[in-house]
Amino acid sequence: MQDKNVSRVRRAQQTRRRIAGLRAVRLTVHRSNCHIYAQVVDASGTNILASASSAEKEVREAMSNGGNVAAAAEVGKRIAQKAKQLGIEAIAFDRAGYRYHGRVKALAEAAREHGLKF
Repeated sequence: MQDKNVSRVRRAQQTRRRIAGLRAVRLTVHRSNCHIYAQVVDASGTNILASASSAEKEVREAMSNGGNVAAAAEVGKRIAQKAKQLGIEAIAFDRAGYRYHGRVKALAEAAREHGLKF
């Protein structure tokens, strides 16, 4: 039987293959116990165009805990603002094999509310 992380990585690879076929800019999410991170990656998958995380100084000052839904929503807002500054409107959401639930969902919904389409 596979452990949870191996299964998650397998699901993530499957999603990334599908997104690579679309040749779309993607918003990828990484989640740890203490923080959540988001990156906008170009269509080739080699360059990071923008990033935001709950470990950034501004977010840490505003939030007491970086590993909760409120911090994830703040990161979603910040990544949407940074992407819009670069002229990126439409992206593919890469949840990296994580379930669309809790912090991942909060980040995605906040990014949508602030103008990203996916």
